[in-house]
Amino acid sequence: MTSLYDLAPRAADGTPHPLAQHRGRVVLVVNTASKCGFTRQYEDLERLWRRHRDEGFVVLGFPCNQFGRQEPGDAAEIARFCSLTYDVTFPVLAKVDVNGEQADPVFVHLKREKPGLFGTSRIKWNFTKFLIGRSGRAIRRYSPIIKPAGLEADIASALAAKESTAG
Repeated sequence: MTSLYDLAPRAADGTPHPLAQHRGRVVLVVNTASKCGFTRQYEDLERLWRRHRDEGFVVLGFPCNQFGRQEPGDAAEIARFCSLTYDVTFPVLAKVDVNGEQADPVFVHLKREKPGLFGTSRIKWNFTKFLIGRSGRAIRRYSPIIKPAGLEADIASALAAKESTAG
């Protein structure tokens, strides 16, 4: 079985971003969009990242244009928007699909580990979030309506857990 750490999505500049570099960290994977009603969540995501990064936490943003074409920009436009509008400093990777035949392997893996309500794997909208424990296993999946600030207790619990990082 493939581990999350075996995957290497593309960084915004097109180079590989091996997830193995995050081994032992708590990771929050989020499919993002710049022109969505949930876009303001970037602010809370950045706040969580800054508050917990020294404890071994990282946020990974994956721009996605599959929902209402709400992420039409290229990598440079997305980076500029995130930086200028929300002062985002956490990694925002290359634009991906999260559903369908072209879905990025990261999302294929996470949807298999943590299906949505009633066992559906399909991601319904932008800003779906997956919390990954230090072991590289998905702990929980959150719908877009759950604001990042509402994940604080789960993140703190995951950071405090003494999981194995083998994998």
